[in-house]
Amino acid sequence: MAATPQFADEQSADGAFERQADAFREWVSNDGSAPYAAIAGRYHLYVCLACPWASRTVITRHLLGLEEVIGMTVVDPIRDERGWAFRDGPGYTADPINGFAFLSEAYTASDPGFKGRVTVPVLWDKHTRRIVNNSEDDICRMFNEVFASLGDGKVNLFPRDIETEHAKLALFLYEHVNNGVYKAGFATSQETYEPPCRDLFAALDELEARLAARRYLFGDRIVEADWRLFCTLVRFDSVYHGHFKCNVRRIVDYPNLQGYLMDLYQQPGIAPTVNFDHIKRHYYFTHDDINPTRIVPIGPAQDLTKAHHRDKAFPAA
Repeated sequence: MAATPQFADEQSADGAFERQADAFREWVSNDGSAPYAAIAGRYHLYVCLACPWASRTVITRHLLGLEEVIGMTVVDPIRDERGWAFRDGPGYTADPINGFAFLSEAYTASDPGFKGRVTVPVLWDKHTRRIVNNSEDDICRMFNEVFASLGDGKVNLFPRDIETEHAKLALFLYEHVNNGVYKAGFATSQETYEPPCRDLFAALDELEARLAARRYLFGDRIVEADWRLFCTLVRFDSVYHGHFKCNVRRIVDYPNLQGYLMDLYQQPGIAPTVNFDHIKRHYYFTHDDINPTRIVPIGPAQDLTKAHHRDKAFPAA
């Protein structure tokens, strides 16, 4: 019997998952070079806390101190055939900006001919009433660059002195880890599942070795690549290990990766951006082609607040 793909339009003939490209890639500027000016209160972020891509924008917004500059609405983590929905519930709300019932309305308002899959995050412009950007990579960089002067954050997540190496590592993380779990989890044949799964664990082994010699990916400072990796690691043992069959090892089985995960989780303001209820209910309930019973597991038991000791192993210079 042929397996049913989670997203038919993003599945190759042999069963491999091929993620669609982001549809909206316009830019906000603070120098007049784009039609969207960086103005406090003009933009709104639509996210799902279950989604690792969206969560990275939530974390960046927090770190740059942009909570009062850019509003944010969280969608219901349960997505059905109608897509992401705005409802009132624990940790999510109705849409206070446009009164949309579904995020798809933002897409059709921006492009009446849009035919792709509706995804989060979305950066919405309240002035023109359209989507500016739905690429988490672009949104994080805009928050760090053109919006930085509007916030009160003291961080730079894209340091220029490591720009080339940072971009190279970010691409490695995307291809082998961030999207790697999805290529394994959404594969519909043994032949298309095994290579990305093996590749994923080879990458995790490499990262485990890297983190044996430094506290963070680039030494004693936290950069965007760290949060890129964090958003996958924090979901791994709860959903990717079981639900996506990425079960060669858990993150807790990697001493350095587990300590690194706890270290990042314990950074100020990060724990509130992680909602394990949303994460588990979204993956196990929404992906009914993978989990047809829609039973949401009660585990695993994990405590990311315990002492990680990486600050003692790698004291600041």
